[in-house]
Amino acid sequence: MPPILRLAHRGDWRHAPENSLPALVAGASAARSDGLEFDVHLAADGTPVVIHDRSLRRVQGVDHLVVALGVDDLAAHGVPSLVDALAAAPRTAFLDVELKVVPTAAVSVALETARGPAPERALVSAYLSDAHRALARLLPSWRRWLNRDWLDQAVVDEALALGCRGIAARWRAITPASTRLVLDAGLELAAFTVRREATVRRLERLGVYAVCVEGSPLD
Repeated sequence: MPPILRLAHRGDWRHAPENSLPALVAGASAARSDGLEFDVHLAADGTPVVIHDRSLRRVQGVDHLVVALGVDDLAAHGVPSLVDALAAAPRTAFLDVELKVVPTAAVSVALETARGPAPERALVSAYLSDAHRALARLLPSWRRWLNRDWLDQAVVDEALALGCRGIAARWRAITPASTRLVLDAGLELAAFTVRREATVRRLERLGVYAVCVEGSPLD
């Protein structure tokens, strides 16, 4: 069984604000990091940008919605475009690009230009079923993970119906029984968000493919 992949959750935001270019660079270069997980929304003109929340209030400290601002205004607050984030990530870094919205052609063009039509070390994940349906049309050869906060047979069935290659679930939902459901269906299993090395090791023993990690598991 190959070693579990460690993906820096929103970059390494011990060093810079989450999902900022400095955080992504720090996350990709951390000692035990295999790659990055980061989030995508759309700016006012439809340009994909890298930020987790719908607004800038929590991280940037300004009371604006992402969709209400242009790319230059967002950049001034430290929110990078998807194109810039992909350019900053090393080609060797494994990428989990989480879409918070239904993707447009601008998203697929950015991803395919950066990583190709069927990358081995990049994938797209999403909670939204409509996002997966759009991705199946826009990036048919890209690997996709269904994101869920729980893990049971219904989630496995949903992932299969959407044509996903895997499921990313909250780590507390991952047990020997739920892991077996996923692996028996031929799907990959990822976990989020892990902050302790002991948790990483437990998940690795279960056969989990990747973990989104913060803090000490990156050192």
